Amino acid sequence: MNGPIRRVAFVVAVLFTSLLISTTWIQVIDAGALAKKPTNVRTLYKQYGRQRGPLLVDGTSIAESTPSKDVYKYNRKYPGGAMYAPLTGYYSVVFGATGLENAENDYLSGTSGQLFYRHFSDLLTGREAQGAQVELTIQAKAQQAAYKALGTQRGAVVALDPKTGDVLAMVSRPSYDPNKLSTHSRKAALKVSQQLNGDKNNPLLNRAVTFTYPPGSTFKLIMSAAALSNGYTLNSQLDGPAALPLPQTHISLHNDNNQACGPNNKTTLIHALEISCNTAFASLGLKLGQQTVRDQAQKFGFGQQLSIPLSVSKSTIPSTLNQPQLAQSSIGQFEDKVTPLQMAMVAAGIANNGTVMRPNLIKRVTTSDLKTIDTPQPEKLSEAVTPDVAQQLTTMMEDVVTNGTGTRAQIPGVKVAGKTGTAQHGANNPPHAWFVSFAPADNPQVAVAVVVEDGGHAGNEAFGGTVAAPIAKAVMEAVINK
Repeated sequence: MNGPIRRVAFVVAVLFTSLLISTTWIQVIDAGALAKKPTNVRTLYKQYGRQRGPLLVDGTSIAESTPSKDVYKYNRKYPGGAMYAPLTGYYSVVFGATGLENAENDYLSGTSGQLFYRHFSDLLTGREAQGAQVELTIQAKAQQAAYKALGTQRGAVVALDPKTGDVLAMVSRPSYDPNKLSTHSRKAALKVSQQLNGDKNNPLLNRAVTFTYPPGSTFKLIMSAAALSNGYTLNSQLDGPAALPLPQTHISLHNDNNQACGPNNKTTLIHALEISCNTAFASLGLKLGQQTVRDQAQKFGFGQQLSIPLSVSKSTIPSTLNQPQLAQSSIGQFEDKVTPLQMAMVAAGIANNGTVMRPNLIKRVTTSDLKTIDTPQPEKLSEAVTPDVAQQLTTMMEDVVTNGTGTRAQIPGVKVAGKTGTAQHGANNPPHAWFVSFAPADNPQVAVAVVVEDGGHAGNEAFGGTVAAPIAKAVMEAVINK
């Protein structure tokens, strides 16, 4: 009898051990993977059964959770609508989370380790667990001004605080209504998603940080910085003929008006920026060399992978350039690619005495009872130029607005520094219209970058000074007159 009993006992022990191991594996090792499975409806019910924290601008919710009469308990609503959609993204039971809903999910959902003791207290007291509140650095007045000024034109606007890197406004057009994607109706959400994803204008993408554009003549700020940092002065003479023969080719690079930029085909550095002389900056690039140009661009943030905490596409200039390509790259053409955020950083760096601050969208994170758990501090990203060079660049940019191509950005009683840009792209496409600026020039409070795709309403007749400059002016006024 002992033999059969031992065999049965052994089998039982093996089965018990197998059960213990499999249970442990499922509950401990596989727990995370199983919880993330889209087919695990219990996880969805648990996530939506907890009140998600709001996203706030100036104390007002632009994304919030409201009670619902279904299994999910809460529905995500977006009072900020399309104006804030490129920032908030959406939180959907069908598609998951995008934008800040995704980037700040740990705080908003209440799963962050920093909320552990709060949740432990909730467990003891029986209170319903809630996500944290995330307040943005956005100024509502500046956001509204940017959204209204850009209107129905495709493009983006970014405004930064030069001293801190805080994002004061970030607008991308066209946009969308995130409420239609956060609905609990799978059928309705899928229909809207198909429409938005099928739209050739890409309304779901945040043009301010994900799209890259040729910067056009706004890149001349980087060229001017490189020149002033390498022995040139405001009055240094540059070659500025009506047409510049490109080395190694039979092609010439022309000025927009097909005229020389000064007597005897010469101009000064400050005058070249004032009138946005193509041939002067192309010839300057050839003399400085591609490594000098590239190094200067990198000091302003080119090539860096940024998170604000939205992911930002890298701004780039080609790694290798022949002489004709270098000439074109020096005026912001060829294959130069920038985000609107990057060009706002260039303006902000000049405004901040040459120091570029790391851009940031988060002002503070607090619990539902307003206890602060995180307050991001200003962080230096790089030293783009010396304070002396920054001051000279400011003088040049003031001249652009006072006497040059950027007069439509003038604000009565306020000194404004700016630079226009008209960027060609494609053989038959209207140019993109650019303007970058900061104000007041003698005590900067805001730096702005505006890009209007395909010239906006002006089409082929567009120039940065006529199309984009008035938009930047409206945003600067909104911040200065807050």
